[in-house]
Amino acid sequence: MKVTVFGGGYVGLVTSACLAHVGHHVICVDLDVKKVEMLRQGICPIFEPGLEDYLIDCQREGLLEFTEEPAPAIEHADLIFIAVGTPTDEDGTADTRHVLDVARTVGEHLNDFTVVVTKSTVPVGTADAVKDEMKRILDRRGVDVAFEVASNPEFLKEGAAIADFMKPDRIVVGTSSERVADIMRELYAPFNRNHDRLMVMDIRSSELTKYAANAMLATKISFINEIANLAEHLGADIEEVRQGIGADPRIGYHFIYPGCGYGGSCFPKDVRALQVTAEKAGYQPHLLSAVQNVNYHQKQRLFHKVCDYFNGDLVGKTIAIWGLAFKPRTDDMREAPSRILLEALWDHGARVQAYDPRAMEECQRIYGDRDDLALMGTKEAAVKEVDALVICTEWKHFWAPDLKVLMEKMKRPVVIDGRNLYDPARMANAGFDYLAVGRQGIAGNTLSLAAEKIDTKLVANA
Repeated sequence: MKVTVFGGGYVGLVTSACLAHVGHHVICVDLDVKKVEMLRQGICPIFEPGLEDYLIDCQREGLLEFTEEPAPAIEHADLIFIAVGTPTDEDGTADTRHVLDVARTVGEHLNDFTVVVTKSTVPVGTADAVKDEMKRILDRRGVDVAFEVASNPEFLKEGAAIADFMKPDRIVVGTSSERVADIMRELYAPFNRNHDRLMVMDIRSSELTKYAANAMLATKISFINEIANLAEHLGADIEEVRQGIGADPRIGYHFIYPGCGYGGSCFPKDVRALQVTAEKAGYQPHLLSAVQNVNYHQKQRLFHKVCDYFNGDLVGKTIAIWGLAFKPRTDDMREAPSRILLEALWDHGARVQAYDPRAMEECQRIYGDRDDLALMGTKEAAVKEVDALVICTEWKHFWAPDLKVLMEKMKRPVVIDGRNLYDPARMANAGFDYLAVGRQGIAGNTLSLAAEKIDTKLVANA
């Protein structure tokens, strides 16, 4: 099929590459001329495992093109995907101005029947707005061209987007037209061979499904973090609690890992947008408010642990941070917990030595050159002569460190683990003061400035 995708960002590139990979002829439109030129050269502007290879291979095979010219791309298309950004507006809603800009552009150049599909995460009712805007432009042109508007939200995880698109859990299509449903079945047939994953529903339900999915996952994260904080007060171990509740198939183990809060481009934005949507519809979403409130405070937890350990005196201290991206397998630092920690440490006079396998350039782009930030080339270099190490991102690169090397390099053997990667008893046996999320702090065989705060009954093998 002939497909045009508007938007050369994360969703647009993954959609373009994966559809071209199975044999559709795809043109991706982006107004950024420099980005288009980079993409033509096979240079991917974002890090996503496997994506750059797909972009290069599909262009070589003549199945994928990039352009900044919308008119020929619209003329080409049986299907047009709108996959442009929907950033958070001032009132917390998703800003759909770019989506409607595309609708107007399509209306200006449309001459034959096509299906326009909203792929971006958009508020309920956006497809109706797209339809109205296109009809207004066509009426102004004085032409009568048939078209349909449908919803087809993406469910892509950063770091696993190619696999998610190629082997989807579900393919949600919002339409009331059998013709459109058949066209979408044909489009997605290569991804739908094992069993039928395509779910057809009304457009507004499709739009809400995307927000509800992300809000549900964010809720699970905030819930386990709330219980983790309670576990610290009650002397329980959240990792044992997690195993106990996850064994229940009604709950499961997914998204119940305690940590330092969720971030990224989706969960924070989408939960906020859904809350505002509910309020505008006359409904007060108490749970969504609580999810965001818990997450806001959870992002402060690592800094408070560092600050408490050093009795509030961080001036002149050097803190190592392992992990800057909001999650592994991406370089995305949007709303990452690391940013809250970095900025709080700087505000209190500390210096940071940081390492991340992928997000170093992004960190440099965000913060520039600073005397109180050193981006180190390895995780070992990051801990040299530091007063404490903080784990912010659970890269597998960090799962099995050489504790002897850490002990030799660190000024103080203090590890504050925001992802619960390590066994507390092992850390204590190796001589580390170890604090995690939802677990009791354990002192090693070293002098801790906060030793009096740690229940001696819980000090294992110190």
